[in-house]
Formats: sequence, structure tokens, C-alpha cells
Amino acid sequence: MARRAESAAPLIFASPFLLPRSRDRRGPVIPPEPVALRRLLFALLALAITAGLVALAVAVLAGGGWSIPEILILVAFIGTVPWSALSAANAIAGFVILMGACDPAAAVLPALRAAKPGPPRALTALGICIRNEDMGAVLPPLAVLLDGLEAKGVAGRFVLHILSDTQDPAIAAAEEAAIAGFIAARPEGGIPARYRRRIRNTGFKAGNVMDFLDTQAGEAAFFLCLDADSTMSPDAVLRLVACMEADDRLAILQQMIVGRPASAAFPRLFQFGMRAGMRSWGTGQAWWQGDEGPYWGHNAIIRIAPFRAHCRLEALPDGSHILSHDQVEATRLHAAGWKVRVLTAEDGSQEGNPPAMPEFVTRDLRWAAGNMQYWQLLKLPNLTPMARWQLVQAILLFFGAPLWALILVLTALNAASGGGAGTPMGLAALLLLAGWFCFYAPKLLGYAEVFFKPVLAARYGGRSAFVKGVAAEILFTTLFEPARILHQALFLAALPFGRRMGWAPQNRDDRGVAWADAVRLFWPQTVLGILLTLLFAATSTCALLLALPFLASLLLVIPFAVATAAPGVSAWLRRAGIAAVPEELDR
Repeated sequence: MARRAESAAPLIFASPFLLPRSRDRRGPVIPPEPVALRRLLFALLALAITAGLVALAVAVLAGGGWSIPEILILVAFIGTVPWSALSAANAIAGFVILMGACDPAAAVLPALRAAKPGPPRALTALGICIRNEDMGAVLPPLAVLLDGLEAKGVAGRFVLHILSDTQDPAIAAAEEAAIAGFIAARPEGGIPARYRRRIRNTGFKAGNVMDFLDTQAGEAAFFLCLDADSTMSPDAVLRLVACMEADDRLAILQQMIVGRPASAAFPRLFQFGMRAGMRSWGTGQAWWQGDEGPYWGHNAIIRIAPFRAHCRLEALPDGSHILSHDQVEATRLHAAGWKVRVLTAEDGSQEGNPPAMPEFVTRDLRWAAGNMQYWQLLKLPNLTPMARWQLVQAILLFFGAPLWALILVLTALNAASGGGAGTPMGLAALLLLAGWFCFYAPKLLGYAEVFFKPVLAARYGGRSAFVKGVAAEILFTTLFEPARILHQALFLAALPFGRRMGWAPQNRDDRGVAWADAVRLFWPQTVLGILLTLLFAATSTCALLLALPFLASLLLVIPFAVATAAPGVSAWLRRAGIAAVPEELDR
């Protein structure tokens, strides 16, 4: 159940002694945290990183005097720095805690230290939101979760609700039949399972959840929200419930989510790096954001009463629904004085990732469209400063994409016009290296944590196997990320002119990518890569060498998309054990 170990991190990162202790209304000791001091220290660290990057950029661009393209490059670069500084500062703070605390999750979540072992007192609704899903993939993990909870003797404290937004009649009929068989096969006296399908999916997932809370939640105090491709272990669920019962001002507790063991090459490599980055980023962010943390929409537990009271999402001024609902719901709870926290443990909480690059970038653009809606929400009254920052942070996640694309094009034009003739190439290489480290600091420091912890490295098959996975993932990211950024940039450039992304069902099946499909989707990146390579080659060999990592991604994006979904490549990675996650090795 809940872990109780006290943190051994340095005082500045984990001490409960800088402010007096207080008790919540139920009685457990919940020590107030020195959040103001932590935020000040974090801001100073981020500003120092920002100043260093900008100063280095100025030194590089001013080397041969200023040209018009160089001025524009500096302006665009400054626009990208906030995300890089945020990434690096979060990672550094998280790395210190991960390396210095006996229990890093407890170091940043007081409710975890106060949680009591034993059966839950409150009733929890286990809710899974589905839409046009393969029930053969959805139902077996639910059976494992229910069986596990029943084996622990807590069946009377949980009810399962399958909440469908499926609209297609044929799919709905198959879905209903599969669920009926699932319910009939459950043992008597176990956790009840119920099914509800909405005729109209008003408000998408947020509307689905709120409709359930209004009409079917009954006496449940908590709602554990799952997506169709997410799973949680019984121990993880009970730990979340125990934390909620330990702090009655906690409205949402978001568990970290790692990728399920994947057979296809693309999700296997992507989630190997994402897991390392999430661990350091999430820990650092939880340390300084405190009670005003994020919500990611699933694998989280919700206190129903405040959520129902404060998280009804009205339509935007243009009549459209909010797509990325989760962070808006978190900001509403912040404003109402409720806590939203993150449990930075990664065990027992998983999700599936898109099986290939086309599905991944499609999901990416849905998120980008949703996050860009937050511009309209920043001016809402009564939001806390941290709530506004959460919205800004979500915007920054995608805002840098067009700026990076602009920097690449302007750099080529500057080289062609002779404007970079006096550029100090050593400093330019240092700037690229520093920018790369800051941008990917969460992942890199997450890798460092595993390497320096023998017990953790052993879960990945040992340091040697882990280093092979790191090398493969860094190569994967080098070839993937620039093409992904350009894809985002092209979409965001068209967004103000009416391009929209709906919330279509996701393909979750492993399959190959046809060459024709890859060409149709990624030809703009390839064409731009060819043009820029020719321009660099004709004007500056040094500039070409510095730009080569970015250009390679654009030039190779089509074969990359095909190869990372190819069954042969995927099978080779599995046989070699490259980028295997602990859950795969534990099987």
C-alpha cells in the first residue's frame, strides 16, 4: 500500500521543517511545504539557464556583425528558450531529489507519508472511457484489476463503470455484446460492473465523465479515471485511495504514467525515453508546484464533489468545445482552493502509445489544437497565478515548433547571403550542445539516475543493456524530433486559417506503414530538407555540418516512418532486448 518512508533529500528540496506543521480535518499530519521558497529558487535557476542560453546566442550571432536574418534568428531563439529553461530546471530539481531522497515520491507528496494502510473507507467508482475500441484489448486488463482488488478483500469499496461514447451502431452492438459477456463472467459477490453508452457524445470525454458524475456516481466519493489503453495495478489504485483519504482537501491525485511493454519499434523506443524524462521532470515539477499541479486526464483519482461543482466546461466563445479539458479542470480546482497533486511513482500505472509515427503525429496535432485553445482562457477571472502558468506551460509545449522551423530556414538564408561569415563556429557548436542538453535534460538526467543506481539499472537488465537502449533511443530521437517539430509547425501555421482537428478514434493496433502513406504524410518535410541541404551545401560547409542532425531527420523521415513500424525491425529489437522496460523483463 502507501509508502511511508521519510525523505532524505537535502533540506531545500524536501524539508517539512521550514514552516509549522498543521493537521487536516480528519487528523493525519500534513506538513505545509515551503512552496514560496521553492518557487523562488526554481525561478532563479530557470532565469540563470535562460540568461546563459541567450548570452551564448548573442555571442554566436554577433560574431561577424548583425544581419537582418540574424536579428530574426535571435528573436525566434528567445521565444524557444522558456521551454528549454523550464525543461532543464525541472530536470535538475528532479534529479537532485531522485538521487538524494530515500523515497522521492514521498518527498514531494505529503499525503503519501500520511496515508494509512488498510481497506478504504470510501466507495470509489472505477471509470473507463471508451469510444470505438477493440473490447478484446480493453476488457482483459480490467478483469486483472478487478480480480486483484477482490483478492485483497476490498470488493465492497469499488464499482466498475464502462462509459461509452461509441456512435457507430455496428461497433456499439459488438461493444455491448462483449461487455455483457464480461459482466456475466464476473463472480458473484465481486466488484459490480456496469455499462452505459451515450447517444450523443457532447463535450467529448469531459462531457462523458461529467454526465456520469451527475447521473450514475451514486454514493461514490472518488472516481478513478482510466482511458481505454491505460491500466493500473490493484496496489496502485489502493495507494491513490489511501492518499485521498489522508488529505480531504486533495481533489485530484495524478499518478505518473509509463508506456506498456510494446512490440512495435516506434512506441518501444519512444516510451523508453519518455519514461526517463517523465521521472525527473515530474519529480522536479511536483516539488515546486505543490498543491497546484497538473492533471493529465487519466490514471488519476478524483474527489467527485469538488470536481462536479467546479469543473463543468462551458463552450468557447466561438461555440467549440474545449479539447484539452484536463488542465482546465485542474486550474478550476486551483481557483476554488482545492489541491491537485502528482504521485511521482511510476509503478502500477501504464498506458499504450501509438504504434507508428503517423498515428503519433496525428495525436500530437490533436493535443496541439487543444493546447492552443488555452490562449482564450488566459484572461479568465479568478485563476491563480500558478493556474495561469499551467496554461502557459501547455501552450509552450507546442509554441516553440514554428520558431525552431523558422530558425532553421533563417539560418540557411543567412548563410546564403553571407551573413554568417564571421560566426565563431566553436561557440555555435557549444550553443547547439547547450540547447540540446537543456531541451532533453529530463530524459538525459533520467538516464543518469538509472545508470548511477545499480538496483534500478538491474530492472532494465543491467547497465550494459540499459546503455544499449539509451543509444538506440537517442538515435531514434535525433531522427524523429526535428521532423515532428516541423510537422507541428506546419499545422500551427495553418491553425489560424481554419484548420481543425477533431477528436477521432485512435488506431491502437501494431501495423506496418506503407511507403505510399509515409510519402503522402511526410513529403513536405522531405522537400524542405532537400532544399535546405542544397542551400547549406552551396554556401557554407561549416553551417551544413552544424545543421546536419536536423537536416538528416527531414531527409530520412519517410524511411524512418516505415522502418520504425516494420515487423522485422520490431522483432530484431525485441530479440536483442534493446529498449526493454522493466515490466517486459519481469514477464
